[in-house]
Amino acid sequence: MTSPHLPGRPVPAEPAAVSWTLVAGLSALALLWPLTGLTGALGSGGPRALAIIGITAAVWIGVVGLGRVPRPVLTLTLTGLAYGLVATAIGTLVPVLSGFGGPGGGPAWTLVPALAFDTMWGALAGIAAAGVQRLRGGVR
Repeated sequence: MTSPHLPGRPVPAEPAAVSWTLVAGLSALALLWPLTGLTGALGSGGPRALAIIGITAAVWIGVVGLGRVPRPVLTLTLTGLAYGLVATAIGTLVPVLSGFGGPGGGPAWTLVPALAFDTMWGALAGIAAAGVQRLRGGVR
């Protein structure tokens, strides 16, 4: 399509919208932490944390990179933020609702750095997913 204002020049396409359903679905991987804690799967401590981080990163990069999702960096940056919000909600509500211990989630001042870290982690995964897309020939 050409622009009526500039004859012969194509109109730039608007960037595709972020898929909020995909962001919500990928951020639900935050549920791996309490599920593996309840079931004892993946062990405990550091090995469990590294396994969950690895699984989550592989799924995010694989789904967005191989799925040719438009705007991979923005999509996974928002996914990282949503992941942090889900993890914070779980950490705060689950101990209270289950009757084990007191309120979880840690001190309130840790919320902003934790969300910033999760958002940064999502952005890095988005950069990796964009690299996968570029290697595969870009978004169609």
